Amino acid sequence: MLMDNTRDKDETRSCLDRKVRALTRGAGRILKSAEIVLLLLGIALLVYYGAARYDRYLNSRAAINAFETLDEAPATRTPPAPAEELNAEAPDFADWNAPRVAAYKDALWKRGGASLAVLEIPKISLRAPVLDGTDSLTLNRAVGRIAGTARPGEPGKIAIAGHRDSFFRGLKDIAPGDALDLRTHVGKYVYVVDRIQIVAPRDVSVLQPEDTSALTLVTCYPFYYVGSAPKRFVVTAYLTEYIPAGSELRPNLQPRSSTKETQ
Repeated sequence: MLMDNTRDKDETRSCLDRKVRALTRGAGRILKSAEIVLLLLGIALLVYYGAARYDRYLNSRAAINAFETLDEAPATRTPPAPAEELNAEAPDFADWNAPRVAAYKDALWKRGGASLAVLEIPKISLRAPVLDGTDSLTLNRAVGRIAGTARPGEPGKIAIAGHRDSFFRGLKDIAPGDALDLRTHVGKYVYVVDRIQIVAPRDVSVLQPEDTSALTLVTCYPFYYVGSAPKRFVVTAYLTEYIPAGSELRPNLQPRSSTKETQ
């Protein structure tokens, strides 16, 4: 009888050992699978983080390049391009720098895409086509949207660069409270100047996205500086009205309160 009890205990212990080992192996497989899943998740997060940083780096470099190359020399002439779908009439060259006038006329012969919009500033009698990009050719014949910012008609901040000795010469007379109009195929967006800043060429904080629809204009400063200008003149305005094409409807949007010029 004693031997039978001992044998039963041994069999019970052996059965328990087998179950424990089976559970341990199962837990090990689960932990191994969890490790693999967490490793893959970590790799995916690193890739996403790296891609986000790289995209931000590219947009930042594009913004910095836009700031730093506003004084680039004119480009040479090439064969003419088809007429653009949305454009503004020839500008008034009265206050333009002479080389910029020549560059503008040369750039009209260059090939390029259709205008995104037309920028109108009634106070300084400006009407200029808005093209995509801030390369030398683009800024010789128009003003250009800075990469990484919103496109005309999209929510967010639109940033537009222009030369201080051509289209954006008149910005020297802009003040808080002045109206800036951006006309597209779908309608006209009316912005009111909120603030004016003078910043370093590498300071792209003025281009940071905002929750409110905004329009930022960037040019070199001082306006009559000889050579490559050391500063950037930045005008920030906020959307106050949208007028659909062919409509007199003017939804009322409360303008932001204006602030004084800062430096």
